[in-house]
Amino acid sequence: MQIRILVVDDEKETGDYLQLLLTKAGYEVVALTDPTQVMDRLRAEDFHLVILDMMMPQMSGTELLEKIRGYDSDIAVIVATAHPAVETAVASLKAQASDYVKKPVEPEELLAAVESALAKKGLSKDPEAELHRAIGRTIREARKSQELTLKQLARRTGLSVSLLSQIERAESSASISSLYKIASALRLRMAELFGGA
Repeated sequence: MQIRILVVDDEKETGDYLQLLLTKAGYEVVALTDPTQVMDRLRAEDFHLVILDMMMPQMSGTELLEKIRGYDSDIAVIVATAHPAVETAVASLKAQASDYVKKPVEPEELLAAVESALAKKGLSKDPEAELHRAIGRTIREARKSQELTLKQLARRTGLSVSLLSQIERAESSASISSLYKIASALRLRMAELFGGA
C-alpha cells in the first residue's frame, strides 16, 4: 500500500521542499498552497496524513484542522509552525493533532514525526517487509536460544540452509508450509512466528 500525504503550506517553496523530502522517503505526496482546497481534496482522494502549516492568510491552521476533524476523525495530522505558541499547541492537541513541529523543520525530526504519526494508526511504508523481518527475527532468536546452527535446522526441516538464511534475513518470503516446518522444528506455535503469544 502506498502511503499518501497531503502537505498544506501557503509558502510554495516550503511545500515543494516537504514534497521532495517526503517523496524521497518513499511517500506519495500532494502539496497545496491554498487551504480552501484541502477539504475538496480530502473528499476526492484518500490520504493517510496531513502536514498542516499553522499560519496561512486564507484560513488558520487551527480552523482547517477543526474542519478536517469534522470530516475525518481518524486521519493523522501534523501541525507545523514558525511561531510556536502555547495557544496554538493547545488548540492543535484539542483537535487531536498527531504532532506539533517547529518550522523550519529539521528533515530527521519531520520524518520521525511522520513515521510516529503513521505508526499510531497502524500504518508503515511497507507492512509486508516489516512482517518478514519480524518472522525472521523470531526464527533466528528461537534457533540461537536452542543453540542450533542453520545446518541443523535445515536437517530438521528438510529446507535448504540457503532458504532458511534468506527467511531469517527477510530476503525471502516463506510459504506457510515452510513456516510450519520451521515452527515444528523449533517447537513454536505458528502464531509465535507472527508475534502472537
